[in-house]
Amino acid sequence: MPIDHAKLPVSDLDAARDFYRAALAPIGWQLVAEEARSVLHFGTGDGGEDHEPIAFERTSETIARCHVAFLAITREQVDAFYAAALAAGGGDNGRPGGRPYGPRYYAAFVVDPDGHNLEVVYKGP
Repeated sequence: MPIDHAKLPVSDLDAARDFYRAALAPIGWQLVAEEARSVLHFGTGDGGEDHEPIAFERTSETIARCHVAFLAITREQVDAFYAAALAAGGGDNGRPGGRPYGPRYYAAFVVDPDGHNLEVVYKGP
């Protein structure tokens, strides 16, 4: 079952906004809402509907690193995510390519400015 929503901690909201705008654009995600300069909501909707499954909340607490995988609909989206995320300051954590998780599993991994491991995966038709 797909998750409904998730919230990840970030130390710098401006840096997170810039990074995620660039990194998630290739898979059709965008910033859809911002709460009182403390929470950013990203998704595929326009902010008026419940299409904002991931949020990033500014915190001063120590951040526990997380892993999040976003689904792509083409291999090209995986490649574009990887390039955009690196250009926006992300760290390489696995170039685009096949993975041993399944015969059609094609993914790329990037570490965001707070150390969260992001994956974009295409699993074929």
